[in-house]
Amino acid sequence: MDTKTALLESAERLARQRGFDAFSYADLSRDVGIRKASIHHHFPTKADLAAELVTRYRETFMAELSAIEQRERTAGQQLAAYFDVYKSAMRGGAQVCLCVSFSVSVSSFAPLVVRQINRFHAESLAWLERVFERGKAEGSIALVGDPSEEAQACLAVAEGAQLIARASGEMSDFDGAVRVIAQRIK
Repeated sequence: MDTKTALLESAERLARQRGFDAFSYADLSRDVGIRKASIHHHFPTKADLAAELVTRYRETFMAELSAIEQRERTAGQQLAAYFDVYKSAMRGGAQVCLCVSFSVSVSSFAPLVVRQINRFHAESLAWLERVFERGKAEGSIALVGDPSEEAQACLAVAEGAQLIARASGEMSDFDGAVRVIAQRIK
């Protein structure tokens, strides 16, 4: 693994576990085993690091959603897999999704980073809206109202469920929070 990738991996893990404001380049330096000056070579400012982190995370997440579409036959199965992605991203409660972590600290970020966070949410919502549209048409998700509103509620539930489970340390809290939507999958 090259140095830049190692820095991104370390920064993502720290941001997902502690929050972006709770680690420094000194932490990255110790974790990766390089001097702080070397980190500045790759990411002149912490805002540059944040922008690259969220862009990379968004691209990886959207690729996972695309893989779900290819792998799962019905919209209901796709929605179940979506919740599995959010749950597994927590690694047993040790962390949250990067964009959940970043959303909590949105006022700390430069406009470029905020735009990337918003792009992550917009692309997630578009994907979920398509899932709810298909689920309604094929009958694999019960009681679908407006697909756009369903998508917004689903994203809020998935991200909120992570926060609740992380705070309590109980993964069953995640399951309980998403159950209201997941039980509609046929």
